[in-house]
Amino acid sequence: MGETMADVLTGVGVSPGVGYGPVLRLARSVPQPDADARHSGDDTAEIQRAVQAMQDTADDLSARGERAGGEARQVLDAQALMARDPALSDDVRRRVGEGAAAERAVSEAMAVYREMLAGAGEYMAARVADLDDVRDRVLARLMGVPVPGIPESDTPFVLVANDLAPADTATLDPELVTGIVTREGGPTSHTAILARSLGLPAVVACPGVESIPEGTQLLVDGANGEVTSDPTASDVETLRAAASARAAAVAESSGPGRTRDGHPVPLLANIGGPADLGAAVANGAEGVGLYRTEFLFLDREHAPGHQEQVDAYREVLEAFPGGKVVVRTLDAGSDKPLAFLPPMGEEPNPALGERGMRMGRRVPEVTDAQLRALAEAQQGTQARLQVMAPMVTDAADAEWFADTAGRAGIHDAGVMVEVPAAALRAHHLAETAAFFSIGTNDLTQYTCAADREIGALGRFQDPWQTAVLDLIAATATAAGKADRSCGVCGEAAADPVLSCVLVGLGVTSLSMGATALPLVRAALAQATLEQCRRAGAAALAERGPGEAKRAAREHLPGLADLGF
Repeated sequence: MGETMADVLTGVGVSPGVGYGPVLRLARSVPQPDADARHSGDDTAEIQRAVQAMQDTADDLSARGERAGGEARQVLDAQALMARDPALSDDVRRRVGEGAAAERAVSEAMAVYREMLAGAGEYMAARVADLDDVRDRVLARLMGVPVPGIPESDTPFVLVANDLAPADTATLDPELVTGIVTREGGPTSHTAILARSLGLPAVVACPGVESIPEGTQLLVDGANGEVTSDPTASDVETLRAAASARAAAVAESSGPGRTRDGHPVPLLANIGGPADLGAAVANGAEGVGLYRTEFLFLDREHAPGHQEQVDAYREVLEAFPGGKVVVRTLDAGSDKPLAFLPPMGEEPNPALGERGMRMGRRVPEVTDAQLRALAEAQQGTQARLQVMAPMVTDAADAEWFADTAGRAGIHDAGVMVEVPAAALRAHHLAETAAFFSIGTNDLTQYTCAADREIGALGRFQDPWQTAVLDLIAATATAAGKADRSCGVCGEAAADPVLSCVLVGLGVTSLSMGATALPLVRAALAQATLEQCRRAGAAALAERGPGEAKRAAREHLPGLADLGF
């Protein structure tokens, strides 16, 4: 695109669209307290100052999450839990009691937590950046300096950063930020997911972007992952023309999802609760393909009561009369600790521990209560309720969940396919599972043994990895032979080109963040089912993700005109 190769940097395009404007960098400079900083002698006042700053930070993160909704709320609520952690607060109190100033006490206490996270396996180590962000926000309040965040500007700009904290991404103003480019991150990192939810063009895992001077004009291609410094007018016009074609295709496509020759592909929304319904309906969701119920359980000492759960579930069911609503039972464990669940003890790698349905089997009373509330919530509504269990591994898991759901009065119980073992033995799971829903985020992570938050492993976090496509195809084939539906509810469904490939592999529905629905609907409308099948077969025949995507595009000519 640029006049010389040096003008163009290549990263991973994670949110389609075109961003153009001068570079502004994330403001993240917070002075660190002196190693020997001590307070004046009033322990009580100093403790109150520290605790208040931590509480204010937690409240601010929760409020940002409430305003942002969707994925952002889940991520920010998790950060707020860090700031409210009782053990952390106790450590700060102890250090202040020993004479440390509030700033020093907070910094030292969080340094201990940071070391614990960094040494707790890759999954938890990836949360170090989130903890650092919480620390900096608390310290900024204590020191009276600006809280780290997005630079202020009266004119549109491209935001460049090493990486973005969830609180940064969740509060971006799309009217001012035209695009995002980061040095770190991957296709399923918090930055990528939240950028898609905001409809902002974004490129992550882009080496060299840190050396681009502030103020440089930058052109961001969020579909193909290219970032051009000081582009020519022709570069900008070409990319904007493709974006205009996409916008026209989106405007022309409406109604239920379908291929150009009329093959139906229900397009559903991923939501975290009733607050996300407005965006889902506005973007034409035909139902809900993933209702993450964790939001109802986060940041509480006790599990939500029966009626509270019934009310939350019923509100979602009533929003889609005649549509499908797929609810994922509580996905928690040591990677998402909840105060009312039994302590897990130390797990070297929580991503491979007792999480999801594994935890559900350990505390069946929580699972039973949730299923009973869902069964009652469905009564009197016209939606089709389906319930699925996360982190299912084998046929025994599928049988246990189907039996448990049946006793609660729910007979449309399926499983999430996130573990490679489940994909490889999908034909056995289909004996009791009513349907499959493939969670490509975790399936990719586990297949490639690459934590999705580690930018250096970005190429392994790509759902275009051909081994991942093999597992998707195997699952969809087993589902078809057993007359079961097989949806995809991971971020892969939001990729317009990959959505066509998934349909070609036998996937029967696609669920994604609401803002991605119009583009995927438009992409499907450009391709016939046979073209999708040829694209899927071509992708499977290739050696790696880049080759797979290029091969698929050759069989989807209608998408090329839209710049996909």
